[in-house]
Amino acid sequence: MRKVTVLLSSLLFFVSCHKNDATSITNTTSETAPFISQRTCASNDVLQAQLAADPSLRQRMNAIEAFTQNAIASNATARLANDGSVIIPVVVNVLYRTAAENISAAQIQSQIDVLNEDYNNTNKDNSSVPSIFKTADASVGVHFELANIVRKSTNKKSWSANDAMKKSSQGGINPTDPAHNLNIWSCNLGQSLLGYAQFPGGNPATDGVVILYSALGRTGTLIPKYDKGRTATHEIGHWMNLRHIWGDANCGDDLVADTPQADAANYGCPAFPKASTCTQKLTEMTMDYMDYTDDACMYMFSNGQKQRMLAVFVQGGPRYSFAQ
Repeated sequence: MRKVTVLLSSLLFFVSCHKNDATSITNTTSETAPFISQRTCASNDVLQAQLAADPSLRQRMNAIEAFTQNAIASNATARLANDGSVIIPVVVNVLYRTAAENISAAQIQSQIDVLNEDYNNTNKDNSSVPSIFKTADASVGVHFELANIVRKSTNKKSWSANDAMKKSSQGGINPTDPAHNLNIWSCNLGQSLLGYAQFPGGNPATDGVVILYSALGRTGTLIPKYDKGRTATHEIGHWMNLRHIWGDANCGDDLVADTPQADAANYGCPAFPKASTCTQKLTEMTMDYMDYTDDACMYMFSNGQKQRMLAVFVQGGPRYSFAQ
């Protein structure tokens, strides 16, 4: 197996992950978590702001997209390694003000375990994939290894989606060698956010994903409905160039051929089958990790999503230099 360490020079792509009712904490803390009404996403607003601030970003994104489509068409992803596997070292940066925010090593390791299950189809709930999607159900072949945990005490009550947590000059923690590590920041996010990620194409200095401390992992201080580690699975999907299943538009395009067109984001745990009202009126893949359902109701990636994620590691791709 070839070891692939990942530089994600990334487009800032915010993915809020919210709750449908009052939030409670499973462990005793000195403060309660904020009320979060439902999952929403500020990605499009942030994307437009980033494009306005950096006109060259659009060109980089277009070049990466063209490369991705060519890599998929030529089956280049199959040549990554003998078994197509990718190994990603992970550095978790913990910013805490309270004891609850200073999440344990066990909680962090539980998140690594979830990622390895979800990205390799060993998650127990994968057996719930409906028969009509079984042929699309994919083991991505990406593996995660915990490289380090960095901790820093802070007086900051909450962090917003402006990347301050990634900068020591603003009280955060600078990323550890983002050319060779996936950096995850765990902190108390405000603005009703569960997390956000960056796409290929942006600034390496802010490379990585941010996760609300009480939505990271599946043991410890966690929010009901978001207590199975799927926020990180979702955000890292963006980090590997996946879009939301509905393409961030009514009946939009997620750039993946085998994910049925969806009306919009799905919340909670939709009853199956959920029929789309889009042109083809297909059954929506509500259990896909890139939808907005509860943790317990998302449990698959598609083969098309697998190809798209692995394409970033192919020779000539935005992360190929880290496959050497």
